[in-house]
Amino acid sequence: MIARALWKRKNAKGISDSMLVTAIVIMGLILLLVFSSQKASLHFLLAVTILYTYGVVDQSVILGNIINPSVITLLLLMLSSLALERTFLLSWISSKLLRYSYRWTLVRLAIISALSSAVINNTAVVATLMSSVLKNQDHSPSKLLIPLSYFSILGGTLTLIGTSTNLVVNGLIQEQGLPELHFFSFVPVGAVLFIFCSVVIFLLAYYLPDSKGKEAIVEKYFLDAEVKAGSKLVGKTVRQNRLRALDSLFLAEIVRDGRLLSPVTPEMVIEANDKLIFTGNVSEVKQLNTLDGIEIFADSNELLNRNLTEVIVSPESILINKTLKQTDFRSRFDAAVVAINRHGQSLSGKLGEQVIEAGDKLVLAIGEDFSKRQNITRNFFILTGLKLREPLTFAQNIVAIVGFFSAVFIAACTSFDLIETLSAYLIMCLGVKVFDATTLRRRFPFELWGILVSALTIAYAFTHSGLADAISSQLFSILGGSSVFIAFAGVFLVTVLLTETMTNSAAAAIMLPIGLSFAKTYGVHYLPFVMAVAYAASASFISPFGYQTNLMVMNAGNYKFSDYVKTGWPVTVMYCFVGLLSIPVFFPF
Repeated sequence: MIARALWKRKNAKGISDSMLVTAIVIMGLILLLVFSSQKASLHFLLAVTILYTYGVVDQSVILGNIINPSVITLLLLMLSSLALERTFLLSWISSKLLRYSYRWTLVRLAIISALSSAVINNTAVVATLMSSVLKNQDHSPSKLLIPLSYFSILGGTLTLIGTSTNLVVNGLIQEQGLPELHFFSFVPVGAVLFIFCSVVIFLLAYYLPDSKGKEAIVEKYFLDAEVKAGSKLVGKTVRQNRLRALDSLFLAEIVRDGRLLSPVTPEMVIEANDKLIFTGNVSEVKQLNTLDGIEIFADSNELLNRNLTEVIVSPESILINKTLKQTDFRSRFDAAVVAINRHGQSLSGKLGEQVIEAGDKLVLAIGEDFSKRQNITRNFFILTGLKLREPLTFAQNIVAIVGFFSAVFIAACTSFDLIETLSAYLIMCLGVKVFDATTLRRRFPFELWGILVSALTIAYAFTHSGLADAISSQLFSILGGSSVFIAFAGVFLVTVLLTETMTNSAAAAIMLPIGLSFAKTYGVHYLPFVMAVAYAASASFISPFGYQTNLMVMNAGNYKFSDYVKTGWPVTVMYCFVGLLSIPVFFPF
């Protein structure tokens, strides 16, 4: 508080210092989001703390953003999607997805994933449809999973609630005292983008890598076992112990006294306390139990006799950049890691000493309390093997499905807003026990809430410090007022670039004030610039780490980073070209 008072006294002469602080904070935030491995929410919180300390924003601004209608609407939508996840709706949709013809399968995939993502959380949509894609026998999963992610991203641009970006932009313009956007405001441009980009995706899908799908993926799993003292394997060679004769498991390395022995030769003698590093089909791991004196990493926790569960490490997981031993994995999650798969890469060393990365696929042997832990959904995307609750009854399914779409329809066609209708829907779901209060508390998106509130606060500082107007005026003088379209295109393209390198919420928060300032400087309508930011902030096709659905399918499809670049840049070019031409048509200057 003393520093804040001194800063206010020092800056009584004008707002230039506030502009400087805001500029430094925003540049620092961009650098942290791009280069730091820490959680994005921590970077946003640090930025807001600095702005508050130096008096650029005050308590009323932060508290107002905490209860911003668009933020509350997004949180209610996230919680409402929990009910739909438990119904038969997504499973039924998934069953209608695949056909023998690859072409018609792509068409169905595009329509189903896009329409579902327009009203349902696209993470849940992709997770459900991905399961069917991986199990199909007609088409390679790698030919379908990137298109699935892209179609879901495009589907989110169709409605106000289709993506968090649209709701954030809506909240930002409301903060400026401008009219809010309507539910169907995004449909015209979103539909055009979907059609043209889908054509590109259809053409490129045939050139995606043709892996063997799930079988190819399991061959890359990484697991280890320790030779205990007294084992009958000790003193005998690899050949004598038949370690090269295991079904679907290959002895790749041996770790001995901290040294890595590779490649493993048939005549290499096994010693006590050796770590045997295998790659192969994780479902065959119990073969190792038939070997005398062998202890598997997960079996040391007495969990291997339980069902195995596959998960993907979330980008927000606390495990990232830490080893399994450092995280105390067993006590934290009541589970043990049996194997790791990392985008098809070959791993080396001990399982417990592997540094976890976002997108790693883990096979877990889970304990009885695994499903009750409140930190599961924040650290992992659950793929298979986990049953948290009993299936909903037919009546509960009807209430959850009909209730949700009724809430959206009523909000779109009457004077009631989504906050009112979704609140009533959640209360109804609690009443008929679709889920309970514990589930809502455990799955509440606190980190997303913090990011959105911080993004709105940063946008406020950007605008009210005068920085946005100063930047737009400077750019206007450089452009010479030659063309408003050049300024419009610049806002769109820079937003696309920022979205690929940081969160879409940050890109929208930084670029919307500049867009609004451009509209004021050129004396044109603000909506073309608003829509430029909204659509551009959803354009994440080139980087697998730019959007969580891209990351989810990366490991499941055994993709490389280059696969996204090769497929994503033509989609991005088409997206930008169509967006720049169509937005001014539906939202003229």
